[in-house]
Amino acid sequence: MEAVVPRPRVVARRVRTVLIWSAVALLPVALLLAATSGAGGPVLVVPTPDHSVPVLPLRYLAPVLVVLLPAGLLRRRPLLALGLMLAGASLVTATTNAWEQGYLNGLWYLQFLVVDVMLGVVAARAPRRVSVPAAVMVLLVQVAAAFVNPAADAVDRATLSVPAVLAAWVAGNSVLARRAYAEQMRAHAATEAVAAERLRIARELHDVVAHSIGVIAIQAGVGARVIDTQPAQARAALTTIEATSRETLAGLRRTLGALRRPDDPAASLDPTPGLSDLDRLVAAAADAGVRVTLAVDGEPGPLPAEVELAAYRIVQEALTNVVRHARVDRCRVTVRHAPDGVRVEVVDDGRGGPVGGDGHGIVGMRERAALLGGRCAAGPRPEGGFRVAAVLPVGPA
Repeated sequence: MEAVVPRPRVVARRVRTVLIWSAVALLPVALLLAATSGAGGPVLVVPTPDHSVPVLPLRYLAPVLVVLLPAGLLRRRPLLALGLMLAGASLVTATTNAWEQGYLNGLWYLQFLVVDVMLGVVAARAPRRVSVPAAVMVLLVQVAAAFVNPAADAVDRATLSVPAVLAAWVAGNSVLARRAYAEQMRAHAATEAVAAERLRIARELHDVVAHSIGVIAIQAGVGARVIDTQPAQARAALTTIEATSRETLAGLRRTLGALRRPDDPAASLDPTPGLSDLDRLVAAAADAGVRVTLAVDGEPGPLPAEVELAAYRIVQEALTNVVRHARVDRCRVTVRHAPDGVRVEVVDDGRGGPVGGDGHGIVGMRERAALLGGRCAAGPRPEGGFRVAAVLPVGPA
């Protein structure tokens, strides 16, 4: 069963990509305008009823365009964007023919201020092994450009470059460090939550089961030894075993009831759900406003009940996250059957985002897969959206 639906937002993504690279392609034109506009060059004017008032001289607009046109690449290719901005600012500084001191000073400060800001963006996104060489390169080029530019006070501008570049890198690196720390705290909190839950379950089961099973084992041994010679004592041992078993069963029911969430419905007598019940999840998602494209590849074969249940729960949790957080109206679910197991993938084109938060749904999916000897990965996609992929083997965990 497979339904083919065009991917959402593909056209918008392609249009955005074309616009970004078109802006990069216009860099030579902006460089030519910046180098030839000169002092007293052409201006952009706004017509008024009485006369035209110049509002933005082209000799200022063109240098600004040189450093801003590659900004669209910052999200996916920050180093390339920073390199293009740095090269453009350096070329404009070296080739401009406007020899006014005020203009040359203003041009230098304007362009390299933007470059320093972009360096901070790169430092906030790239690791230090990438951002530190980038900061050194920006500093060297910026200092050299201060002396190439024929404006006065070149030494002052070169000296100012050092704290400016350093401040930009420190600010960006601080953002990166805070982001990494927050991610570590989320992972630590999730690990502690899982460990605490396991410890609580272990304590509950130990308190309920361990003592009772010990009593049952002892009484069963006594009964087996005296059943022929002392029937009354054997009967008493069996009575103790019955009472202890009933008490243990009642304790297990209480423990399992306490582990369930208060807002969960009562236990259902329906069969354990599996991959054949994914249509129900698709219908439920459609009722919530999300159209699900379900594709099944391979020849479905008999799967263990625990594998089918794990696959069903992973798809259920992933679709729940799509409905609650993705802010999209459609997603794709792919189930691939293989001789060694089953692969499940849920992909959407929503806003994505980092893995974390107060809930532990993703942690639960990973735990389900790990208990079967499989694996589950969840996280944002480079091209946008979110992806959950799980591999559930058929063999023993």
